[in-house]
Amino acid sequence: MFEGAFVAIVTPFKNGNIDEEALRGLIDYQIAGGVDGIVPCGTTGESATLNHEEHDQVIRIAVDACKGKVAVLAGTGSNSTHEAIELSQSAEKAGADGLLQITPYYNKPNQEGLYQHFSSIAGNVDLPIILYNVPSRTSVNMDPETVVRLAKNKNIVGVKEASGSLQAISKIINDCGKDFTVLSGDDPLLWPILAIGGKGVISVTANILPIKVVAMCKAVANGNIKDARSLHYELMDINETLFIDTNPVPVKAALHLMGKIGSELREPLVSLSSDHLEKLKKVMASHGLPVIK
Repeated sequence: MFEGAFVAIVTPFKNGNIDEEALRGLIDYQIAGGVDGIVPCGTTGESATLNHEEHDQVIRIAVDACKGKVAVLAGTGSNSTHEAIELSQSAEKAGADGLLQITPYYNKPNQEGLYQHFSSIAGNVDLPIILYNVPSRTSVNMDPETVVRLAKNKNIVGVKEASGSLQAISKIINDCGKDFTVLSGDDPLLWPILAIGGKGVISVTANILPIKVVAMCKAVANGNIKDARSLHYELMDINETLFIDTNPVPVKAALHLMGKIGSELREPLVSLSSDHLEKLKKVMASHGLPVIK
């Protein structure tokens, strides 16, 4: 269920509120682009600034818009185990297909703390769980040995890996077995991770170029190494440019330039500098993406 191209979808805002019409439009664009699933309320969805009501609202919208079409992997993580359980249970009631669980941020738990945190969540929901390791955001790295240990839980079916360590990712793939799903959490490393046995991606770039990200995943699945490598280099500049500032600032700016959402961000995030905006426009134009005046 959680293999292939998933998009870490942005949360569009209008006058301080969730822009439901724009969110549904984005989801329709992703489905038309061939993605395998939608990931609402992740880092790219500005989950850290959503209150519980908004968090539930975004997931409900995604579930309704995706019903019968693609899977919904709902971001329901927190640095509070109790809060993560509450958010996960709400997503389960809303009809999500699975849960994305980030490592607790700020608290900096040790490996045993990580194991207990994820085990507690898994013990309080019935949905499959994808772990999320992103030390650049959380200041804590989940060791491969901890992932292997957690993989023994029937509810924990995979991990989104954004540690940047191909060695660690290789160990997870090798030691967790073929039934455990490893997804890339870094667009620039998608091709290398697929090459060593990863099964897909939760992508930022797919917000604006879903067809290309889908094509890379399918190329690898079909054993077409030449096309996969070509797509890797084709997307290299856009993958880099979407991280010239804190995610999701650049990708929301790109979607705004494409006329798909408003420009609104939640503080403390602020808009791109004029220099970064011009760079983004040039790279988008080179990929044939529409840029409104």
